[in-house]
Amino acid sequence: MRTVRNTVDTGRTVVCTIHQPSIDIFESFDELFLMKRGGQEIYVGPLGHRSCHLIKYFESMFGVSKIQDGYNPATWMLEVTTSAQEMMLGVDFADLYKRSDLYRRNKVLISELNAPRPGTKDLHFDSQYAQPFWTQCMACLWKQHWSYWRNPAYTAIRFLFTIFVALAIGTMFWDLGTKLGNNQDLFNAVGSMYAVVLFLGFQNTASVLPVVAVERTVFYRERAAGMYSAFPYAFGQVSREFSFL
Repeated sequence: MRTVRNTVDTGRTVVCTIHQPSIDIFESFDELFLMKRGGQEIYVGPLGHRSCHLIKYFESMFGVSKIQDGYNPATWMLEVTTSAQEMMLGVDFADLYKRSDLYRRNKVLISELNAPRPGTKDLHFDSQYAQPFWTQCMACLWKQHWSYWRNPAYTAIRFLFTIFVALAIGTMFWDLGTKLGNNQDLFNAVGSMYAVVLFLGFQNTASVLPVVAVERTVFYRERAAGMYSAFPYAFGQVSREFSFL
């Protein structure tokens, strides 16, 4: 937390997600965004020295127990805002916050910050992505290459299965291409190729699904961040799959 505090002291904004921290860690923060189950805000504002603003806000509510001397404000805050406490007191902390002066001050502050300063212009970028299209394709291809290289269980099984199917089908239809005396021989040759493609296609599709399920989350996050578009990602994924065809 000392590193985080030093970063904040340089003028940067640091957002952290915490779960019932110690007193020292909790009091290192300047502002608190507290939510109840369901994502509703119940406190958004400054902590103050020794969490005085937070404590004053909740202790001002009827029925909320006072904090004991030396008690962790983070632990006390979570204890007095549980669903059981809401049912016992017959209140909804989210509604109380929306009717509070703190909520109205936050709304005024948001309105002030949303208004652009005189003489300022909107940010403008020449393109949606930082890199050109071809660079995105190469980056996605290189990324998929290392992703497959670091997953030997997936790649090795697919290679071994492809070799096994090739040997099995090749043994069953050995020397079939040299026997084309009638239509039935031609149908047998075409049918053997169809069986190989269909069998390997189903197997490869079934084995790639777990990999795609994991990669999909990464793709959504990186595309939302503007790292690359969907086509370069598809190019890298499909190009890397050519080795299994």
